[in-house]
Amino acid sequence: MKRGFTLITAIIFIVLIATIAALALSFSTFSTKQTSDLYLREQAELLLQSGTEFALLAISAHEINATNGCINTINAQYPNTGANALFDINATIYYIGNGLPLACNILGDNALATTDSNVTVIIDTVVETTPGNNISTEPIRLHRRTIQKP
Repeated sequence: MKRGFTLITAIIFIVLIATIAALALSFSTFSTKQTSDLYLREQAELLLQSGTEFALLAISAHEINATNGCINTINAQYPNTGANALFDINATIYYIGNGLPLACNILGDNALATTDSNVTVIIDTVVETTPGNNISTEPIRLHRRTIQKP
């Protein structure tokens, strides 16, 4: 009777240890996926901020007139263009002001009371993973809207 009880106890102990080991392995792979997804999301947030600031820089360097028109969109990819790109960065620019060319994305009726507010811009920046790129377990898409006076 002693030997049979000892054998059953040993089998239960082995099954218990195997279950704990499988659970630990499952948690370690989940942690690795979560860490890589978190890294890619942080990278996308930095690209979102950089894309907005780049749009402001491009607007500041562009002379808005009837000949040049306005910068309405800025599209980029990171880290490089083509099939190896991880993120698409798209900035759409809307203008608020008087005397803007018709080629601009103009919001509202432009009845601004002050000249200080003329040529104010609303920038919609979207950063998302490129289609068909399986760099994370879930697709990443971040949006940021800012109002700026360049």
